[in-house]
Amino acid sequence: MIAYAIEAARSSDLFSHIVVSTDDDEIAVIASKFGAEVPFRRPAELADDFASTADVIAHAIGNCHAEGWEFEMVCCIYPTVPLIEAGDLRKSLTLNELSNANFTFPVAEFPSAIQRALKRDQAGNLFPFQPEHELTRTQDLEPAYFDAGQFYWGHREAWLSNARIHSNSAGLVIPSFRVIDIDTQEDWARAEILYKALHPKNRL
Repeated sequence: MIAYAIEAARSSDLFSHIVVSTDDDEIAVIASKFGAEVPFRRPAELADDFASTADVIAHAIGNCHAEGWEFEMVCCIYPTVPLIEAGDLRKSLTLNELSNANFTFPVAEFPSAIQRALKRDQAGNLFPFQPEHELTRTQDLEPAYFDAGQFYWGHREAWLSNARIHSNSAGLVIPSFRVIDIDTQEDWARAEILYKALHPKNRL
């Protein structure tokens, strides 16, 4: 899985170093095989389900500085992103340069109007979250977007200050059919279907 993220970074021609942060020796070997650097190991306290992205990146920045590397921009690419595209990495960096945001990342539009979302009680009864919009036409409601969960460009100091990623950001809108976050076997199956449709000549 991680090979897709590494290849997207390599083919974007944006990075002086492509670094994988991991505590796992097997992942380190695979990352090196596909062209990434693994100059340090992630500590146990940053390798559990409670570690934040910002903390992991801040740790990586500190270790990269210890290697003598100087840089202003850092891109965190998640490892389970088979639909990531190098072009989106380039466009998002350009968006960051044109905006005053600390971070830029891809977003996609919700397929349905969130203002007309429904909640369901234990008996199965439905209630609108925002009753005032129950009769509002969908085309009259403001579009809403969700984090695609692929990557985040951020200024070094923003990462180190543990700034909230979503509070001072600009979003690059990408098609929702190119968004898949793999957490379950069902996600994996959907990713295979989407990948084969988008890349019929490649193998997943």
